[in-house]
Amino acid sequence: MKSTGIVRKVDELGRVVLPIELRRNMGIEIKDSLEIFVDDNMIVLKKYEPADIFTGSMEDLIDYKGKKVSRQSIMEMARLAGLEVK
Repeated sequence: MKSTGIVRKVDELGRVVLPIELRRNMGIEIKDSLEIFVDDNMIVLKKYEPADIFTGSMEDLIDYKGKKVSRQSIMEMARLAGLEVK
C-alpha cells in the first residue's frame, strides 16, 4: 500500500470525508457505491463495480430483479434447464 499522507478524523456518526483529489484520481463520483473490505487491521475501500452474481464476470451484464447476471450465465442455466440455446 502507498501512503497519501492525508489524515482525516472520524466524526460522531462514523463518517470520514474522502478528499476531492483522491475521489478524482479514483473516478469516484457523488452517489457512487464503495465496497468495504477488512484485511487484518486495515479497512480498504474500493469503488463498487457490479459483477455477475454467479461468476464474478463484469462483461455483458443484464440487470435481473436488481441483480447482475452475464449473458453467458443465463445461457448456461438455460442449457442446464434443458432449453435450446442458439
